[in-house]
Amino acid sequence: MIKVTALYRYPVKGLSPERLADVRLDEGETMPFDRAFAIENGPSGFDPENPQHLPKIRFLMLMKNERLATFESRFDEGTQELSITPKDGGSAGFSGSLATPEGRAALEAWVAAEFAAELRGPPRLLRVPGHSFSDVRTKSLHLVNLASLRELEAKLGRSLNPLRFRPNIVIDGAPPFAEFDWIGKTLDLPEIALSGRKRTQRCAATNVDPATGARDTALPRALMDLYGHSDFGIYLTVAHAGSLREGDTFSLPA
Repeated sequence: MIKVTALYRYPVKGLSPERLADVRLDEGETMPFDRAFAIENGPSGFDPENPQHLPKIRFLMLMKNERLATFESRFDEGTQELSITPKDGGSAGFSGSLATPEGRAALEAWVAAEFAAELRGPPRLLRVPGHSFSDVRTKSLHLVNLASLRELEAKLGRSLNPLRFRPNIVIDGAPPFAEFDWIGKTLDLPEIALSGRKRTQRCAATNVDPATGARDTALPRALMDLYGHSDFGIYLTVAHAGSLREGDTFSLPA
C-alpha cells in the first residue's frame, strides 16, 4: 500500500511550509490558505478585481530570493496572525495579523527593510479570497514520492530535503517515479479522490536548501543529465471533495 506521510501548505508564497495532520479539500480547489498571500516585488499588474494567474517572477519567491528560506513563518488560519522569525536570530522578525490594514502595512514595511536590495519597487501584500498564487494556473496539489527522492539521492550521492520541491502531499510505498504514470488516472483514498494532472517541471527554486537558504546544488540540470528531463513530482486535482489525512493509504491506480 502507498501511504501519505506528510501534508503541507504554504500560506505566504515563498515562505516556509506548515505541516498539517489533516485537511478538508473541495472539488477543483487547492488546500485552504495554500499560497493565499503573495508579496509583490514591485508593480506586478495583479488586479484584485479580476484576479488572474501571474508568473512567479512578479513576486518574492525562492527561485530568485533564497533568503526567504532563512526565516521560519507561522500562520494562524483563524486570526490570520503571521509570525516570521529569523532562523539564526540575527535580524528582527515580524508578527501581525494579515486580516487588518495595520498588520498588512506592517508586513510590507518589514519586507521593504529586510529585502531592500532585492526589491524592484515597493512590496505589496496581495490576497483575494479564493485565489491561489500558485506557480500553475489550475488549482492543484503537488505530490512528491519519497521513493523517487531516494533514487535521486542515490544517483547524486547526497541527501535532499523533500521540502526543496514544495510538496503539498508526500507519499511513500510506491515504486520510484511511478507517479509519472498517474497522469490522467484517479487516486482513490479513504475519503477523497485525486486525479493526476501533469508532471512538475522543476525550476531553480529547488537549488535552495529550505533549512539554510543556501543555493547549494543545481537540481534541474542534474535531473536533465540523469533522466533527460527536469521533472520531479506531479500535480493533482481534487476529483471528489473529502478529507485527506496523514497516514491515509491507497493502492496503485489501474
